[in-house]
Amino acid sequence: MPMKASKIEPQIQTRKQKKHTPWILYIFNHKCFVTTIIGCYSCHWKIKQEKKLKRGQCCSLRERLFYPCLIISFCMSVLLVYVWVESSNEYNGFDWVIFIGTGLWFFWSIVLLSFLGILAAYTSLLLVLGFLLLWEGIELYLHWCHKILILLVIMMCSFFFWSLFTYWRDRWLTVGLSLQVFAPYIHLSSIAMMVILSWPLAFYLIRLEGEARFRRYQMTCNERKRNRCNVLTKLRALQVAIGLPFFLILLCLYLLPLGNFSPCVQEKDKLAPKPDLFGHRGAPMLGPENTIMAFEKAVEHGACGLESDVHISYDRVPFLMHDSDLRRTTNIKEVLPNASLTHPSLFDWDFLSTLNAGKWFSQALIKPFFGMKPLSEADRERAGNQKIPKLTELLELAQKEKKFVIFDLNGPAPNHSLRALYVRHVVSIILDSQIEQRLIFWLPAFEREYVKKKAPGFQQVGRLFSVERLTKENITRVNVDYKNLFYNGMREYRAANISINLYLVNEPWLFSLAWCSRIPSVTTDNIQVLNEMTQPSYFMTPKYYLIVWILMDILSAIFIVAILYFHWWKESKKEKLLNSTSIHTESVSTSLRTGESQSQEPSCISVDPVPRVTEIPWTYADLSPALTKNVRKYPYSSYVSVVPMKKASKSKQVSKTIKTPVRGEDDIRQLVPTLKASESIQAPISDSAREATYQSSSAMKATGIFSSIDVSHPQKQTERPPNTKSSEESLPVFTTSSPSSSS
Repeated sequence: MPMKASKIEPQIQTRKQKKHTPWILYIFNHKCFVTTIIGCYSCHWKIKQEKKLKRGQCCSLRERLFYPCLIISFCMSVLLVYVWVESSNEYNGFDWVIFIGTGLWFFWSIVLLSFLGILAAYTSLLLVLGFLLLWEGIELYLHWCHKILILLVIMMCSFFFWSLFTYWRDRWLTVGLSLQVFAPYIHLSSIAMMVILSWPLAFYLIRLEGEARFRRYQMTCNERKRNRCNVLTKLRALQVAIGLPFFLILLCLYLLPLGNFSPCVQEKDKLAPKPDLFGHRGAPMLGPENTIMAFEKAVEHGACGLESDVHISYDRVPFLMHDSDLRRTTNIKEVLPNASLTHPSLFDWDFLSTLNAGKWFSQALIKPFFGMKPLSEADRERAGNQKIPKLTELLELAQKEKKFVIFDLNGPAPNHSLRALYVRHVVSIILDSQIEQRLIFWLPAFEREYVKKKAPGFQQVGRLFSVERLTKENITRVNVDYKNLFYNGMREYRAANISINLYLVNEPWLFSLAWCSRIPSVTTDNIQVLNEMTQPSYFMTPKYYLIVWILMDILSAIFIVAILYFHWWKESKKEKLLNSTSIHTESVSTSLRTGESQSQEPSCISVDPVPRVTEIPWTYADLSPALTKNVRKYPYSSYVSVVPMKKASKSKQVSKTIKTPVRGEDDIRQLVPTLKASESIQAPISDSAREATYQSSSAMKATGIFSSIDVSHPQKQTERPPNTKSSEESLPVFTTSSPSSSS
């Protein structure tokens, strides 16, 4: 009965362990993890034994040739995503360009950003999966579908880069400006990334070192002299090729702040005043652009000036409109669809004044700006009733609020009556409005000398001209694109005491850069956000940056050294274990060779150990699958059951040693004498002893004590040559069993 209890107890423990094991371990186990990454990378979802990597092997030659394409696609897609994210200041302009070509207003910039983000995420996922497969020691095999998609990603990224270099070359200036702002943070983040990358790098370097030691240990003296330059030198060169660039990049990152220049790193007492804000077409995120509501909203949010665009109607009335047609900002398609593409200067003011200029803003499903806050009910109703304003209405508001006015003057159509005289006509309209001349920033360069004589109080504003030309024309203010801030922050203009106004600045980081660069004023669509800023974003003092820099360098160096030491310690521990195992194996093999050399005479009885002896198995099916059918059918028919691993042929029968089992020890002693560990057989057994053994075994087999022992007759046995080992395949397997009624 105690024997039965010992059988049931392990099963009860196993059930308890299964009962208390969390269900998540049965679903999310290591096998599921490996199958998932293999399925995602190679599209092989069947559970099978994957091909493991050998020492010094990562993948086939074809995969090694294609893997750089995956890295190139990853770098190109990530670079494109970064460029487009930093160009968020231009999203509205990009959507407007697409609208001019297609006639459909949509957030095309966000669509492009999502598409580029998907490409970058896809290539990043493949890189991570490949790294995980190498970490698990599984050979890489990228499915052909992934390979085709990777080639398509490279082609699409190449097309986008060609477009940027051809049509939007100034977008690279935006990237340069973003680096000026985010340089300290990118520097610190890069050091943290190098610390993360040091883990797989250290693992690979230490593994290469272990490979080199393993190869050196396996080589003999002659092989070491012959293959030293062939194998060990290649491993050392690979270590240098991988580790040297990493540590050079890390060193450059450690010393980068010595040559780093960021306008946002300066003392607080040297920070310039906050730049003035010009409302670009009013406040286009709070009201329909170029309407009185938008200009009033800009004044409410602290605008120091109002920016607009002026067209002249066919009956010589200046009005505010940006586009070269009326499709986007009016309901011309509802009133006069056939004339929706007609130039605005070819319409009379009586017709233009009847058009609605606010429904497109208040009732449209797609707003003009992505992420724009919803309007209140009162503002929505007010925006829906806006009309196209005259230039005189804007001048009246500016005179009332004492705000500056700057505008672009668009020439009329070729067959317009004021085609050659529109500048003089607009100047006369401005002078007739009785606005203070100092509030007018005159931007058009056409007929500037006439304007200076007719209205000497106007403040002349130039473009991106040379300092000599500006000084010659007596221009003290310039209106330039914000991307030109990349060129030394336009220090030559500031040195010549020329005021700078940047357009179009919508993002807080770009406004912070202008603030730290001592820019006097900017033109913006996002006036409600920039007006609330009290200090530049991403601003820090040099002392604070120095402390963070030194602390980050010290911590990163400590972490990298600790990671290298950990992998070295782990590899050394593994190497010691292998060395101890190899020494033990060599000692065992040496003793065996010594024993064989001492045995000089042939012997018919082998002293090799029995391969498998199992005592009291719980179930014959689990622990003794090779048992014969008779033993499984009658499990208690014998105390000892002998099952051959492989049935020997009749022509080649080898004599076996029967080891003494636990139960039925007296019966076995009668069959074969027990061999002690200290004794060795020096002489063959006599023929009479063999005959007695054969007769005893036959009698015991007839009585049922042995059920499956095959003993050859001594006359049929062949002579065994000296120092010959018995075949392992024909060795019998002993299992002992005892019935429950036996003692």
